[in-house]
Parts: sequence; structure tokens; C-alpha cells
Amino acid sequence: MRLMTVGTDSTPNFPKLSLSLASTPEEVREVQRLRYKVFVEAMGLDTLQNHEGLEKDEFDDFCDHLIVRDTHTLKVVGTYRVLGQRGLQHTRNFYSESEFDLSRLAHLRTRILEAGRACIHPDYRSGGVIMMLWAGLAACMRREKADYLIGCASVSLADGGNTINSIYRQLADEHLAPPEYRVTPRLPFPLHEEALASKASLPPLIKGYLRSGAWIGGEPAWDPDFHSADLFMMLPLQRLDSRYARHYLKEMESA
Repeated sequence: MRLMTVGTDSTPNFPKLSLSLASTPEEVREVQRLRYKVFVEAMGLDTLQNHEGLEKDEFDDFCDHLIVRDTHTLKVVGTYRVLGQRGLQHTRNFYSESEFDLSRLAHLRTRILEAGRACIHPDYRSGGVIMMLWAGLAACMRREKADYLIGCASVSLADGGNTINSIYRQLADEHLAPPEYRVTPRLPFPLHEEALASKASLPPLIKGYLRSGAWIGGEPAWDPDFHSADLFMMLPLQRLDSRYARHYLKEMESA
């Protein structure tokens, strides 16, 4: 199912892109191949290597998969995984619950949509792909009648944790969720108090969440499998303040 197409044929640096939902097993495998390339090969995660060249888990069968495709090459260049209430009937838990205790959000459970496995091909990280993926998430929230979007945003620990320490310190003052929405990491990543010489740059995914009005739910969790620290992100629909998401959502509704 195609959701939308943007871009121009005449501008080489701005390829024509299409946004859709995976509708066949082969399209899901295309998504999993991209995730493998970005998450496993590029990050050098030897423990997750496999002969199939697919990054997958037990949640994939019950999620929708947003696909951004380069219409010239037909290559999948971006993806986001979305778990709604229908999928939750099978999985019983959100993926985030493997890393965080979401007890405080139990009363909101039927109004939550979870996004995860955000992934963009290295050659397409100029901004257009993430904008389309956010537009797709906004459309999924509207379709599911969800009031809250949740997800985990990963930060590499390749530098020993300095980046996640800096990022958390930057965000905790202004972007921490109100107490009633906070979550607890099951395996906390140990933060240190020492001030760093310079502030770390925010990853594009976290920037996208924050620009849209999201909160961080508390201190980061440690994900040893992906050698990362994960921040729990929560976006109430009423706080959605992204101009590009609103713009593309309007386009989708009129398509």
C-alpha cells in the first residue's frame, strides 16, 4: 500500500522517494536486510551476524513496517517498525518493556502506539527519509486512534558511554517527562557525574522526537546485544508540534 511519493526527477541529490507499508513477506525481508546492513554489519556486532543477512526478532510478524523506497532504484532506504493494538494482542508486551518497566503507563496501554527499529541507509541521511518516516508515524497514530507514541532511541557505546552521558545531561532538565509518565530501566546504564569538555551532538532520531514534542522517560537502559544505551521516548499526540509531520499527514489524508 503506497502512502505518498515526494521528490523530483530532475534533482540528482534529492531522489524521488515513496512511502508505503510492507504488504508482502518479501518486503518485510527487504526491511530486515536493511536493518542487518545498518545495525549489524556497519556497527560490527559479531554476535548478531547470521547467514541469512537479516536482522529480525519475534515482534516483526505482528508489526506494520513503514518503508521508504527510492523510486529510481526501487531500493528500500528507510524503515520504521510500528506495533499497534492488534499486534499487541499477540505479543502481549511492547518491545520497550524488555528494557523498561512501564508500570506507570498501564492505564494508557490501549492508547499507545510503539515505534522501533528506525533505520536509514547511510547514503540517504540528508533529512528527507526521516521526514517521511515521521509522516508515516503520524498517519499510523491517526489510523490507530492512538494518543501516545513510544519508542527507544539508541546511542552507541563505542566511546565508552561519554556520548549518552552528555546527551542525557543535556536533555534531563528540559525534556524529562512529568513524574507520572516516567519509566525505570530494567538494566540501567551507569551514568557518571563528571562534566564533559564539550556537548555531544544529538542523533537525528532523538532530534526528531524532541522537535515533535516528545519527552525522555528517564535514565537510559543498557542494551548489551546492540552495544548501546537506550532512551525511552514518549510523544503525546497533543504535543505533536512538527510542521513537516503535520504537512505530510495532510497530504496523506488527501491522497
